[in-house]
Amino acid sequence: MIDPLQPKPILQDRLHEVPWMRPSTARLPGTGPVQPGDWLRVDEAYAGQMALRDRLIAKRGGAVHALLPDAKTPARELLALVLADLTKRAGFQVENERVTRPDGQTITIDFNAPLLTLGRLMQQDFCILQRHEDEHILTGAILCFPASWTLAEKIARPLSAIHAPVSEYTQDMARRVQRLFDAVRVETPLWRVNLLLYQDAALHQPRRVGDDRITNDRDAPFVRSERQCISRLPKTGAIVFAIHTVVVRVNSLPGDVRAQMMRHLDGAL
Repeated sequence: MIDPLQPKPILQDRLHEVPWMRPSTARLPGTGPVQPGDWLRVDEAYAGQMALRDRLIAKRGGAVHALLPDAKTPARELLALVLADLTKRAGFQVENERVTRPDGQTITIDFNAPLLTLGRLMQQDFCILQRHEDEHILTGAILCFPASWTLAEKIARPLSAIHAPVSEYTQDMARRVQRLFDAVRVETPLWRVNLLLYQDAALHQPRRVGDDRITNDRDAPFVRSERQCISRLPKTGAIVFAIHTVVVRVNSLPGDVRAQMMRHLDGAL
């Protein structure tokens, strides 16, 4: 069924990362250090993705946004950091209480709605996680482009519960991920990339636990990849999980990249 908010595919020209081609990032969790200035990305699909984000926030705000009271201060800190980055980034104009995006749209800065503001500035989705007792809890998010999960089912839940439906997320993997979140330093954010094959190019694909899920059908025409950056906010110490989604046609990939991707998926499942 075609989503009326995204009637046509919004695609990138290429995959910007091909982690399965490198041994260091081919195995889970496959993390590496983020290079200076490479935390946020603006790519060739910016205008199309942002127009969709605007529509989703306007029409489905309750589905794509959540902010618990404890997360409001970290969310404001995150917004301030992104705005500081945009003042140095080509294509953005930050002045007074407004930001003009590269596509010409002007967005009002609202520190009382920090994640909604971020959702209309950047292609990335942002999740805020804060440590409570033994685990990090999802306490806030702007999630316009979910890959087969729903924010309503995950907000206020710990990492282990968030990843419960994922077969690769074993107890050992859960411990490794929690150690990673505990160890990430302000000055050294980390990145990783995932990989899924989809029949549908739609960016907004929420699914509840128990719904039919994507099975990486080898005949699927689209590859969807998320570059996920994990960083620690310097003042509040909260963890930010930033997700930049790229969707391309499988048949647009170079032959060697496509063949290695399929071998990687066969080995991963």
